[in-house]
Amino acid sequence: MNKRILTGDRPTGPLHLGHYVGSLQNRVKLQHEYDTYVLIADVQALTDNFEHPEKLGENIFQVALDYLAVGLDPEKVKFVVQSMVPELAELTIYFMNLVTVATLERNPTVKEEIKQRNFVKGVPVGFWSYPISQAADITIFKADLVPVGEDQLPMIEQAREIVRRFNRLYAKVLVEPRALLGAMARLPGTDGGAKMSKSLGNCIYLGDSSEQVRKRVMSMFTDPTRIHPTDPGHVEGNPVFTYHDVFNPDKAEVEELKERYRKGTVGDVEVKQKLFAALDSFLAPIRERRAEFAAKPKRVHEIIMEGTRKGRAVAQSTMDEVRTAMKIAYKFQ
Repeated sequence: MNKRILTGDRPTGPLHLGHYVGSLQNRVKLQHEYDTYVLIADVQALTDNFEHPEKLGENIFQVALDYLAVGLDPEKVKFVVQSMVPELAELTIYFMNLVTVATLERNPTVKEEIKQRNFVKGVPVGFWSYPISQAADITIFKADLVPVGEDQLPMIEQAREIVRRFNRLYAKVLVEPRALLGAMARLPGTDGGAKMSKSLGNCIYLGDSSEQVRKRVMSMFTDPTRIHPTDPGHVEGNPVFTYHDVFNPDKAEVEELKERYRKGTVGDVEVKQKLFAALDSFLAPIRERRAEFAAKPKRVHEIIMEGTRKGRAVAQSTMDEVRTAMKIAYKFQ
């Protein structure tokens, strides 16, 4: 348990299947091998909720429920609330001197998320500085590994650059992190978009009811070139089959559906019905565990507070080293 993982999510609402494929699945698997910290990044979520920060408390609770529901063990994993570790803000400020504005402007993840949000009054400074904040999150915990989705790779590379510059300028205090991609690079949205995104409304959530899952699956985009069920269809790039590949454990059934789809001997309805059956079976135990923890809010709050306490202790230790390396650990008498 010498190696450490830091990962996390902005609490902008419940988590979805894209989060599971992109990161949660790896977190559950690796929690037995690594000292794991999961950051609930509420400060970064303020870039979307600065006009309604009162939403964050409930969102933090919902995200914690999703963590517990997918199998993160609070005996092994520390859930840490970002705003309750003030040392993160301090390190972010120090890192701001190590990054140029031009570098932030070139970051493809930031550019894509700005495009998605369509900020009408200009981009908040807090949003521009998100890569710096994330670098502070990762490095203050001295994380060796960061499980992320493909879209977050530029953020990890930014963190690595900051670590190299800090260690070169001051002292070799910080750990240069590595990214770990999920089982697949990116799960498409139900609308066939490049990724599943809450802001685009093309998600299947981990806590969705059976009926909600059915509705979302039956409305999924398929092959736009296929007009009739008897027309030969395309499997590659078809979101329904992408989901079958990931979530349907009956690989023989999937291959049969693909073959029939290419020949035009199976309709979209049947393919979607079988996908719903696979997804509902996958989500049923997650849904059940989520409901069990939701009925015990005091226990969930205790898990969050205990994880945050342990996380802050690590952050305080790192910041002692950072200030000493920078020669700003003042000892005025």
